[in-house]
Amino acid sequence: MRAAGPVVEVRFPIVGRVWTTTTQDMADRILKDSDTFTIRNEGGALAGMQWWMPGIIRTLTNQMLNMDEPDHSRLRDIVDEAFRRRAVLDMEPHILALADELAGELFAEANPADLVDRYARYLPLSVICELLGLPAADRPKFIGWASSLSRFTGAFSLVRIIPAVFSMRRYVESQIEAVRESGGTGLIAELVRVEKEGGRISRDEMVSMLFLLLFAGHETTTHLISGSAYELMRNPSLRDWLKEDWSRLGMAVEEFLRFVSPVQFTKPRFVRKDIQLGGALLKKGDKVMPMVAAANLDPAANEAPDRLDLTRRPNRHIAFGAGIHFCLGHQLARIEGQCALKALFRRWPDLHLAVDEKEIRWRERAGMRALAALPVAA
Repeated sequence: MRAAGPVVEVRFPIVGRVWTTTTQDMADRILKDSDTFTIRNEGGALAGMQWWMPGIIRTLTNQMLNMDEPDHSRLRDIVDEAFRRRAVLDMEPHILALADELAGELFAEANPADLVDRYARYLPLSVICELLGLPAADRPKFIGWASSLSRFTGAFSLVRIIPAVFSMRRYVESQIEAVRESGGTGLIAELVRVEKEGGRISRDEMVSMLFLLLFAGHETTTHLISGSAYELMRNPSLRDWLKEDWSRLGMAVEEFLRFVSPVQFTKPRFVRKDIQLGGALLKKGDKVMPMVAAANLDPAANEAPDRLDLTRRPNRHIAFGAGIHFCLGHQLARIEGQCALKALFRRWPDLHLAVDEKEIRWRERAGMRALAALPVAA
């Protein structure tokens, strides 16, 4: 695709006809130019939203990731403090303790075990549930819902996940109501406080915000952890190099973010005016969707991008996006990735794939690079 140019027209599931980028420079340019490329058009319609989608899907898109300014900052500012670097660094010892506990339970039910469902999903889910103030006892529910939502591959599968979406919405609304009546801790309590004090957030926005934080707060990190562990098991020399000095983890996780690229595409944007871009003519109303995976594998941004290099410096990637929608949870994802790998390979230093590499399967989900399962043995 890159040989065809930096901006290429494609057809994408659900979104339909859309322009995408094949270089990091072009992706970065679009993501930072929110005057020309917007999440919503002048009528308020969301790029990528189709007329036939159920009403509940439309309601749940009413969150900061799908907002332009000033609504984006209004909503982001409410939860921003909990994800700042200092707050996240303070959580690191607790996250590592959680990871140690989960690593110890990896083979409690069976050996081999599926690293995705037994470990990679549980750690970020446990952390985000604590941040939100959700009961630990309810986490098995989230595992089931997340598993249902991860099967979303196209229009037909969208219909099949609707029951899970309704169940999640009812649950989230009940948790908000419980905090309104009896108080609580975490970000749900913070949202309720903001609502009571000034109404800077609507009821629908609260529900959508919690959906976003709960799902985006663990789904992408799940696939960062499992994808990174997979690469280390494929390359035992790299695993052993990390084990020699765990202070190398920060640099290694940056490379996994680039190389694994769990998020392959950003959300689509509308083009606000006719514009020449990378040799292509984009017209007002067209949709453009930067390709993160292509940006992270762009040889103009990183030398030998197809090679996994845990010592890569500088490491130019846009795994967390760019511009106003730069990932709110980037610090948390980095810390979770580091803690997950450290705890896992300290507890199981000889962890290895339980099946031949040829048997490993990836989810057929557009825009996300996610292992369907990762059978491992000690």
